[in-house]
Amino acid sequence: MKAFTYERASSPAAAAAAMAKASNARFIAGGTNLIDLMKLQIETPTHLVDVNGLGFDTIEKTEDGGLRIGALVRNTDLAADKTVRSDYPLLSRALVAGASGQLRNKATTAGNLLQRTRCPYFYDTSQPCNKRLPGSGCGAMEGFNRMLAIIGSSDACIATHPSDMAVAMRALDAKVETLKADGKTRTIPLELLYRAPGSTPHLETTLERGELITAVTLPKPVGGKQVYHKVRDRASYAFALVSVAAIVQPDGSGRVALGGVAHKPWRDAAADAQFPNGAKAVVDRLLAGAKPTEHSAFKVPLVERALGAIIAEARA
Repeated sequence: MKAFTYERASSPAAAAAAMAKASNARFIAGGTNLIDLMKLQIETPTHLVDVNGLGFDTIEKTEDGGLRIGALVRNTDLAADKTVRSDYPLLSRALVAGASGQLRNKATTAGNLLQRTRCPYFYDTSQPCNKRLPGSGCGAMEGFNRMLAIIGSSDACIATHPSDMAVAMRALDAKVETLKADGKTRTIPLELLYRAPGSTPHLETTLERGELITAVTLPKPVGGKQVYHKVRDRASYAFALVSVAAIVQPDGSGRVALGGVAHKPWRDAAADAQFPNGAKAVVDRLLAGAKPTEHSAFKVPLVERALGAIIAEARA
C-alpha cells in the first residue's frame, strides 16, 4: 500500500471541499472495497477523507410516504430495519444476499452503490484492463469471461457491477441525493448514476469531483410480491452470475431489474410492460441487443428461468 494522508471531515461541506482540493483523494467510510484495492495498488489515493462522522446514518420516512436512507447507514442495519422489511422487502432480501455478515456490518449505503467491479482482469495487475489503466486493452474480451457482461458493454470493457443492493434499488426507482463541492445539492435517478463503459470505462459514474452522496431515497411502497433471486456458484459470499429483482402485482403487471449482466443494474420500462405476457416476453425485450460471449451465453436462458420461477411463485 502506498503512503497517503488522512483527515476526518468535520462537516459535509468540509468533506466535499477537501476532496475538491486534493488531486487524488477518495472518500472513505466502511472501506470494504477501497482498502482491498489500495492493498493491490489498483487504487492509489494520496489523501483519504473520512466521512464517518457526518451523521448520514439514519433511516427516515419522507413527506410523500417514501423513505430516505442515509449514505452511512450500514448494510446490516438497513436490511434489519422494520420499515424496510415490511414495505421494501426486496431491498432487505438483496442486502442479505450480499457479501458476509462481517462485511455488511461495515459496508455503507453509498459505498455499496459505488463499489468497483469484481472482474478478475481488473484485479489482476498483470493483465490489461481499460478500467484500471485506460488504453491498456481488455484481457477479458478473449479470456475467461463467464462472470461478465452480456449487455450494455463495449469493445473496451465487459465488466459487471457487483452490487446486490443496487439491483433492488433500481427496481424500486431509487434516487441519489448529493452535495457538490460548491455547496449545491442535486438528486440523481439511480439509472443515471452509472456511465456506460463506451471507450472510457474508467469513468464509472456521473458524480463530479468532490461530489458526496448524502442519502438514497425511495418512493412510497408499491406492494406486490417482491423477490430477489441470486444465482451464484456457491451458497454464500459469492457475486451473482445472474440476479433478478422482481415485483409482481396481483393484476399480473410488474417490474424487474437484473444484476450480473451489465455495468449497472439493468432495467427497461418497455420490458416491464411485457409482464402480462410471461417471462420470455419480458426477457426478450430486456436483453434485446445482448452480446454474450461463448462463456457467458448461458446467462440469457438463466435470466428467463429465474424470472419465470418468480412469476410462477407470485401468481401461485
